[in-house]
Amino acid sequence: MRIIGGKYKGKSIVAPRSLPVRPTTDFAKESLFNILNNSIDFEEIKLLELFAGTGNIGYEFASRGCPQITSVDLDFNCIQFIKRTNKELGLHHKVIRSDVFRFIKSNKEKYNFIFADPPYNLERIKDIPKLIFSKDVLENEGTLVIEHDKYTDFSDNDYFKNVRQYGRVMFSFFNFNA
Repeated sequence: MRIIGGKYKGKSIVAPRSLPVRPTTDFAKESLFNILNNSIDFEEIKLLELFAGTGNIGYEFASRGCPQITSVDLDFNCIQFIKRTNKELGLHHKVIRSDVFRFIKSNKEKYNFIFADPPYNLERIKDIPKLIFSKDVLENEGTLVIEHDKYTDFSDNDYFKNVRQYGRVMFSFFNFNA
């Protein structure tokens, strides 16, 4: 994977094959950030990256000037990889090892932007937006994006705004004004 924009543009990040991850493809990530470039000011964003895996999305936000990033994942090796990569890039983001659902329930902070990249076959995938909006984790003007496959449909959620498809990758967008 590589960072596609900002300060670290072009930097390759090579994750160990042993990590249990499915990094967002460069094509899908570039498409997502083309949308975000026109709608958010990265230097004003407080990002929460759930199911962070390699930390791929967090590095992209950091490269574009995002000052506050929290990455959450349950896998010990993913957390160690994110910490090592943050150190190599000189980043000082929060990296938390936790079950995402437990983290959301106990979290007391609010975020402007939340990106979740759960396993596509996660049994509770449709609970993610319900939990985020019920636990008041997202700022009133904030955005939640969930990456998923074509077999998951969030359109029945009260906060669902729209969905974009890039190859096999789909991004569903949510906010309070949906």
